[in-house]
Order: sequence, then structure tokens, then C-alpha cells
Amino acid sequence: MYTYSEFDRAFVAERNRQFRAQVERRIDGSLTEDEFKPLRLMNGVYLQLHAYMLRVAIPYGTLDSAKMRQLALLAEKWDKGYGHFTTRQNIQYNWPKLRDIPDMLDALGEVGMHAIQTSGNTIRNVTADHFAGAAADEVADPRPVAELLRQWSTDHPEFQFLPRKFKIAVIGAKDDRAVIRSHDIGLRILRNEAGEEGFQVFVGGGLGRTPMVAQELRGFLPKADLLPYCEAIVSTYNLLGRRDNKYKARIKITVHENGIDRIRELVEQRFAELRPEFSGVDQDVLAGIEAQFAPPSFRSAPQDPYVQAYDSDPVFRSWADTNLAAHRDVEHAIVSISLKKHGATPGDASADQMRVMADLAERYGYDELRISHEQNVILPHVHKSDLPAVHAALREAGLATANIGLISDIIACPGMDYCALATARSIPIAQEIAERFEELKLEHEIGQLKIKISGCINACGHHHVGHIGILGLDRAGVENYQITLGGDGTRDTTIGERAGPGFGAEEVLPAIERLVQAYLDLRADPQETFLQTYRRLGMAPFKAALYPEARANAA
Repeated sequence: MYTYSEFDRAFVAERNRQFRAQVERRIDGSLTEDEFKPLRLMNGVYLQLHAYMLRVAIPYGTLDSAKMRQLALLAEKWDKGYGHFTTRQNIQYNWPKLRDIPDMLDALGEVGMHAIQTSGNTIRNVTADHFAGAAADEVADPRPVAELLRQWSTDHPEFQFLPRKFKIAVIGAKDDRAVIRSHDIGLRILRNEAGEEGFQVFVGGGLGRTPMVAQELRGFLPKADLLPYCEAIVSTYNLLGRRDNKYKARIKITVHENGIDRIRELVEQRFAELRPEFSGVDQDVLAGIEAQFAPPSFRSAPQDPYVQAYDSDPVFRSWADTNLAAHRDVEHAIVSISLKKHGATPGDASADQMRVMADLAERYGYDELRISHEQNVILPHVHKSDLPAVHAALREAGLATANIGLISDIIACPGMDYCALATARSIPIAQEIAERFEELKLEHEIGQLKIKISGCINACGHHHVGHIGILGLDRAGVENYQITLGGDGTRDTTIGERAGPGFGAEEVLPAIERLVQAYLDLRADPQETFLQTYRRLGMAPFKAALYPEARANAA
């Protein structure tokens, strides 16, 4: 993975020094909260309901054991012993004291990490496929490109005060595991007929109060044109994007109001102006980055321990069937570590659990870990002979829940338990659903079903692209939850359709149970997933299950 240069280390240290002085001025009263706010946001510090929150960048979700151990140290020393992994492949600490945050940032700098641009109207953490460099369906590892974009966008003088926040995601595989079409810019690495590497470029995606699926801006962009083309997109948006209304300031609204053809015309004009200014230095930098992402030297060994455990241990077999994915090397597997133990807070990991994952990566995983946008942790390279030992260690740490992609593998934002913007709770709803279907012993029979929960219209829980999406709102001081159906965050990105009136907090779980039972009754066979059944039959039978009283009244 990318290793900080002396310049990187000096840059982060200087930013931390500046922020330490700003914190001191806030504490002694020299700065008001309003004056301090833009300064803290530039360094990833939010003011939530009960305390400050620090959001730490994990660029494109990649880290090693040293970084994970340092994240554990921060949780233990300056927070309440845990961290929360987010849908942007970051980690949040919800309880730091303001006076301690500069020390936390210095500790991050020791291992090549920071919190720069994890907030504010700037280019945020660049995300990528969490199976990058390991997936069997990969054309190219997207992480070097993501790192190039990170370096280009960090402290970019033109893009520090955009009309609104700006998010970029990159994939290098056929399957979309990064929801690229829900981003301001989505990039997919592909090859043209001549075998040349380039990018399919999407623009104008986003969720929030006005969800939109990104549209194709270029079908094939040569690899060497990436940075000037991205600069042209953001530069065009910076001039054209609305600043009179923050709810209409995202690039998705700019594309919607002007049309994709007009945006394409303006971007191409700006690209023609910018391209001559790029002499090829960016490609030299990229080549240096790519050298740091050379794949490990995968070992070869008999797979007997894996085969024996799979044949004899039903608990291991269930975990292997659910939490393992195909690796580019047939002797290895990709391990998804679920942070969704039934009844736990989705995405939370204790300091001890972080150290266990760091130890496993170091011992069995070529010292690599990934954070997924689905709030789980990945060991991307594990030899199959080591899987029984990995599973045993995860079981002991409470990290071996066999539910990846199932109904309890829920994405949920912090909601009203933490967030100052939230209008309803998310975490208790997720916990109730997970515990209920574990009690019913149904989730493996149900199969793949993605539930995503947001506690406000900002949609940090990605509810719009959930097979079942749940949005918590405030209705006259009472929590009310809307349900959407048919969303999809993969290559066929689809915004879910609202089913009808909302439900009270105590009504959500029974409503989900009725939906699931309807699916089990309606599916063509056990292999047909919830989403496939919904697409085959449409909303009507599911709406009838959700609102049985309406059907009874109509009869």
C-alpha cells in the first residue's frame, strides 16, 4: 500500500500543529464556536448531540496492522473503547474531548493517517472497491488511481470551498461494490477494444433528500487523461453549482438543472483548456504509486485444513458459505469480517476487536485490511489452509457472525443516538430486526437481502439503494419511518420506491416481518432473491403485505 513520503509526513504534522493552536484558542475563548466551526470541519471534527466527534480518513478503505492498532489505541486512550466504521470507509470516534483531539491527530500522523477533508465543502475521502487487488473479476486494482486522486484533491487550492461536499468512488471490476453511481464522480476502470486501460466516467449521482443515479459523461477516458478530466468536472461544477440554496448545491442538481449534454459540453471545453497544462508528471506519480501496490507473493500450500473443517464443522461451513468471496488466486479467499453481530451496533468495533483483526492480518493476511462501505472489515488475502484458524480467532473475539449480505447485515447511520442532524433513531431499529430474525432462525433461508437505515433525509445509511430501505423522520415530535423497496447499489443502481405511509418505531419490525413473509410466499424458488422477486412482481403484493388494513378496507 502507499507509504507516506517525507513531504506527506511534514504536511500532516504542520496541519496538526496549526489545528492544535486553533483548539487552544477555542478553549481559552479567543475563538467563538461559530469562528471555530470552519476550522474544525477542515480537520474532521464535528459537534454532535453529546460531544465532539472525530472522523478519521481511511483512504479507499485500505490499512495495515499498524494503522489498525493505532485506531485501537485512539479508541482506548481518548474515547470510550470503540470506534464506528462508516459508509465512506472512514472511522468515527464519538466521545473525544476537544483538548485531546490534537494529540489524537498526532498519533494518527505517526502511522501515516489523518482527518483532513473528512468534512466540509471539499473533495472527501476517495472510496474504492473493498475487494480491490484481490477480486477474481477485477480488470485492474483501483487503489493506485484512488491514491492519485487523494493526493491531487488534498488541499487543492481551487476546491477547498466548493458549493457543497464532493465524493468520488473508483472500481476496477465488473461488479460494483462501491456504489459508484451514487457518487458525484464515479469511475470504472475498463479496457477498450485495443486493450488499452481507461475509465468509464459517471457524474451527478447522490442520495440525500433528492436521490439521483449518476449519468455517463464519457464511455471511455484514456488513463492519461484522468486528472485533467476530473479537474475539468470539479472546476465546471465549482463555477456552475448553486450557492444560494445548500439543498440544491450538489452536482447532481447542477446536472439535473442543466442536462447531461450541457454539462458534457462545458466539461469538454474546460478539459481542452486544462489538458495541455498536464505534462505527464501526474502519470510519473501514478507509476510510482502503482509500484507500491504490487500484489503480495501469494504462498502455495495444501488446502486440507480448510476442506476438513468445511466437511466436519457446520458452524465453520455456514461462515465459509456466507463470509468468503472468490479470490484472484484459487488457493486464497477474501474474508469479510462482520461488524453486525446480532443485537450490536452496526459498524462498531472495540479496541480489543481491532487488535484481533490487526493480529490476523499480520499473521494470515499479508498485513492488509480493508473497510467496506457496508461497515464491515475485510481480510483480502487469506490462504484457505489458514481459514479454520482465522475463524476460530474471530469466534473468540465475537467477530464470526455468518451474515454477510443477509438480513442482519444492516447498514445504519448513527441516527439520533449521536447525530445532531438526525430526526429519528437508526441503531435500535437495526438491532431489533437483527435480533428478531436470529430468533426466528430464518436469515439463511431468506438469503441475500440488504436492509439500509437512515435517521434523516441526508441518507448516510444509503436507504435509497437498500432492497428494503428505512428512513426515519420526525412527524410532530414522533419518530416515523418510511419504507422503500427495490433499491440496488450494484451495477444496476436503482433508487427504491416508497411503499406508502410511514410507521411508528414500534411498528417497523412487524412491517419488516410481513414483507419478508410475503417474499417467502411469493418467490419462484429458494434461489430467487428478494430483489429478483420484487422486480418480477412489482410493488403491489409487497404493499398489500405492508398495509393489510388497507387491503381489508378495500375488500
